Amino acid sequence: MLGTLMAKKGKREEDFNSEFEEKVLYINRCSKVVKGGRKFSFSALVIVGDGNGRVGVGFAKANEVADAIRKGGEAARKNILTFELEGTSIPHEIISDKDGAKILLKPAKPGTGIIAGSKMRAVLEVSGIKDVIGKSLGCNNPLNQVHATFKALGELRNRQETLEARGAAV
Repeated sequence: MLGTLMAKKGKREEDFNSEFEEKVLYINRCSKVVKGGRKFSFSALVIVGDGNGRVGVGFAKANEVADAIRKGGEAARKNILTFELEGTSIPHEIISDKDGAKILLKPAKPGTGIIAGSKMRAVLEVSGIKDVIGKSLGCNNPLNQVHATFKALGELRNRQETLEARGAAV
C-alpha cells in the first residue's frame, strides 16, 4: 500500500515538473567572514514557463547551489502568472517598472523574433512569446529586470475584451 502511494506521488510530481520548462537565470555567491574562515551562501533566480502564456519567477537562498536552485524552482511554481497572447506576440505596448528597473515591451510582426536583453529574453522565451521588442530603460539588476518583466506581462489585457468593456464599436 505504501509503495503504491509513493509511486503515485512520484508520478504526479514528475508530471508536474515536465509541464514547465525551468531556467536558472542568475546565481549569486555571498560570503560571510566568521572565526573559522569564510562561510559561503548562494541565491538563485529561477523562472519556469510552459510556452503557452504561463510563467513563474522564484528567488531563493541556501548554503548550497543545488538547494538554492531547487528552492527557487519550487517558489517559481507557486508563483505562476497567466497572461494574454495575441498570436505569437503581445496585444499592446507596455511600460512597467519595479524598484530601479524600467522596461518597455512592444508587439512585433510575425517573424521578428525576440529582441531583448538576456534576462528579459529568457522570461519571454519560456512564456511562449515569439515576436516582441523589449528594452531595459533602467538598472541592470537581474532580479529587478525579471520582476519588472513579470509585472508587465501581468498587466497585459486582451484588446477585444477591453473594447467591449468600454462599449466601443468592435
